[in-house]
Amino acid sequence: MTRAYQEIYLSKAQSVLGDAFDYAINTCQMLGDDFAKLFCGSSISKRFEKGEPAIIAGKSGIEIAMEVVFETTGKHFETEPQECMERSVEYWIGWTVAYYQWYSDRSFSEILKAISYDDLQKLYYMLHETDITKFADIAEERIKRCFKDTNLKRIRTAYGYTQAKLAKQSGVSLRSIQMNEQRRKDINKASVEALYSIVNVLGCAIEDLIE
Repeated sequence: MTRAYQEIYLSKAQSVLGDAFDYAINTCQMLGDDFAKLFCGSSISKRFEKGEPAIIAGKSGIEIAMEVVFETTGKHFETEPQECMERSVEYWIGWTVAYYQWYSDRSFSEILKAISYDDLQKLYYMLHETDITKFADIAEERIKRCFKDTNLKRIRTAYGYTQAKLAKQSGVSLRSIQMNEQRRKDINKASVEALYSIVNVLGCAIEDLIE
């Protein structure tokens, strides 16, 4: 899978989002679900998903939290950050969600729709000492239950094509196929040329791909 940014930046991105959740919830006393919704609704989350260096590596978690709240509510945090030597539940939630967003290339909105903030709190006690891939496996199952396969993915897998093979034979970029299957791009708005290229490989009609 093509990811938005290189793995060498992942640890920093995880720490940034972990600190943002910890500061907003523990220091500033926001409800976790409220901050998660503000984050998903902000432009910061979209820039995070794209791997903008200024967001994933150029700012602290506290700065990210402040920008999210100001952008979405027009309010400023006035609480001074507090030094904490232990990693909180809230830090783990931000840290883990940042990892899975990078790993899956899904939007934060999709992730936090499939796995609520309350669910993440419960998962902490099961998973915080395990390898993070355990969380990724659980998240994948939740995503599958929450979001049904697109027609493109259903037909592609039925014909035995991988995303990479379909991209190579159709000439449509692998990134576009991935984003269409994840519903991050609307296949109904794809160019006629791209749709014809795909159906010529899969042997189906354009109408079969339309959602």
